[in-house]
Amino acid sequence: MKLKPKNPPTTSFSLASLTDIVLLLLIFFLLSSAYIIQPGIKVQLPRSENAQVIDEKNIIVSITEDGTIYVGSERTGLSSLAALIRRHIVHGAAQTIVIKADRRVQLETAVAVIDRIKAAGGERFLIATVQEEE
Repeated sequence: MKLKPKNPPTTSFSLASLTDIVLLLLIFFLLSSAYIIQPGIKVQLPRSENAQVIDEKNIIVSITEDGTIYVGSERTGLSSLAALIRRHIVHGAAQTIVIKADRRVQLETAVAVIDRIKAAGGERFLIATVQEEE
């Protein structure tokens, strides 16, 4: 004896449930991305027409408006900068040191920082800027 189902199988697929899931994921990622905090020291970077995105593996040296120097998030002075950079440099790797100097920092301060980094073994430098708005 063969039983026949009361409702025959449908031949079409409803996308309503899939659409709900996609919208919920979209809302989740939009809300969670608003809470991502950019790590680092707050400096107002100079503007440039050719600004590019930097790699996170670089060593970041920040110079604030008042002349305070940070390597990553660690505060340091000009006298101890070379020793701190030596600890961060991975020998044998082509690491780049990114200098994030506030736009109001005197050029003399930035040059002194670059000299100390060179003395510590740093070879490749970038000066961080922001994209100029049109």
